[in-house]
Amino acid sequence: MIWGVLQFPGSCDERDALQACGRLGEARMIWHEERDLGGVDAVVVPGGFSYGDYLRAGAIARFSPAMEAVAELAAAGSPVLGICNGFQVLCEAKLLPGALLLNESLRFVHRQVELIPGPSAASSPPEGGRSSTRLSIPVKHGEGRYWAPEEMLDELEANGQVAYRYAPGQNPNGSVRDIAGVRNEAGNVLGLMPHPEHAVDPLTGSTDGLRVFESLAGAAA
Repeated sequence: MIWGVLQFPGSCDERDALQACGRLGEARMIWHEERDLGGVDAVVVPGGFSYGDYLRAGAIARFSPAMEAVAELAAAGSPVLGICNGFQVLCEAKLLPGALLLNESLRFVHRQVELIPGPSAASSPPEGGRSSTRLSIPVKHGEGRYWAPEEMLDELEANGQVAYRYAPGQNPNGSVRDIAGVRNEAGNVLGLMPHPEHAVDPLTGSTDGLRVFESLAGAAA
């Protein structure tokens, strides 16, 4: 599989995402002005502060030429992963439901949290990885509080689109129903606030992040 990682002015985690994708296949960087994605099979919209997060996090990035191509790729059923700011971009682009609001504490948070995968995000742990169904992955954000109207939340629950929840007592931002990540109806577009690309090497204390990439690729296969 060939993964493409977008790079916006203000991105700060694209190199980590590129390295993570390189563990599962070929990976290449795509500049935000590129309308041609170069035949990639999957795309990662990385974390950071795209376009300085002016107006609203992700509000400007969603209009980039590269995101127009990403929307077409998603419509064709290819895997698309939005991480942190990438999640915000995907919501702004209406590729995912809901919105990301300021943290309930109004403070930037940075810590390791445990996630509980939903049925659609379940995957076997990598060889030598944790056997627990929970994933240990870091968060770092100031606008990570997931929100959607109650009717939409009920639909997401019924459709199995809640991909990840914060474990009890682990919710760092006040996200409604402890939601940490959601999928689109087709299951090929995933967004989450925690950073799986920072949890792919034993030196970081967890390799659970690889399971996020693997589950998305598997769901869209």
